[in-house]
Amino acid sequence: MSKVHNFSAGPSILNQGVLKKAAQAVENFNNSGLSILEISHRSKDFIAVMDNAVALVKELLEVPEGYSVLFLQGGASTGFLKTILNFMKQDGTGAYLNTGTWSKKALKEAEKLGKLNMVASSEDKNFNYIPKVYPISTNDNYLHITTNNTIFGTQIKNIPVSRIPLIADMSSDIFSRKINISDYAMIYAGAQKNLGPAGTTLYIVKDSLLGKTGRTIPTMLDLRVHADKGSMFNTPPVYPIYVSMLTLEWLKANGGVEWIEKVNQEKADLIYNEIDSNSIFEGTAAIEDRSNMNVTFVLTNPDAQADFDKMWKEAGINGINGHRDVGGYRASIYNAMPKESIQVLVDIMKELAKKYDLANS
Repeated sequence: MSKVHNFSAGPSILNQGVLKKAAQAVENFNNSGLSILEISHRSKDFIAVMDNAVALVKELLEVPEGYSVLFLQGGASTGFLKTILNFMKQDGTGAYLNTGTWSKKALKEAEKLGKLNMVASSEDKNFNYIPKVYPISTNDNYLHITTNNTIFGTQIKNIPVSRIPLIADMSSDIFSRKINISDYAMIYAGAQKNLGPAGTTLYIVKDSLLGKTGRTIPTMLDLRVHADKGSMFNTPPVYPIYVSMLTLEWLKANGGVEWIEKVNQEKADLIYNEIDSNSIFEGTAAIEDRSNMNVTFVLTNPDAQADFDKMWKEAGINGINGHRDVGGYRASIYNAMPKESIQVLVDIMKELAKKYDLANS
């Protein structure tokens, strides 16, 4: 089978070594004769998986004391609700920075359960930039941000200094760069970009800030319940947690977050440099706000589309079409994306430019 270069925005590429170990565990986990899909979540084998996954998160992100690390179900979209119920007071207000589709969805959920204050938005320019200046009121219960915007290809480079609890949806850039956990009241992230398969969501939450809203919270949405039970209040998503653990082991073995941040910058530079120097292509995000995870671009010559599409398909490239709402192209280059795959795309872009330069000369 020929090599496939997976630029999918998510579920996304996994490290090949991780995939092999995960596949083996489906047949026979820990030489138990049982599949990882069959074992009890109360068994000592899986409890060891959960404990190791939590310990790796704490180590790799340098999580300080006083924070719980949880692996839960429901996706980051359920995190929109958990944010409101666990941090917005009964008659309070949540502040939101609106930088793309997912932050907009978080806003809509907030409107259903409480009051909100949209402190700034980049929707006026189709979310192609990150607002730099916006007011943060101490009357708001928290500030919610989406650190990376998969659809529009922007990323918050400078995390805001907030006088109120800061909550971040990091679904598409968690573990891609160093962060200071103590700056946040809560971070949540769906696994299916940089951690593992869809099915579990990582929460890192400051324990002392829970239980302060005066709300009656449904049990499954109450983060105190899950923290008290070590993510085991109900049956956890066993396999996604196991694969996430394998990914974290891979990350640690290669040098951790500091290592992958440098690699990610090299990968991003490779493709952005080609976009900027190639007359056939144009980036869609403001240069200072470009994402290192999702590279969005368009063709400057529509006549070249058929040739470009044919070339990247023949090269084994997958998942590079832009989101259906915006069109164009999107190369998602998450942690597990090898530099070699990006070079394949860049070489095609160069070849296309040569073809059209000759045609126009």
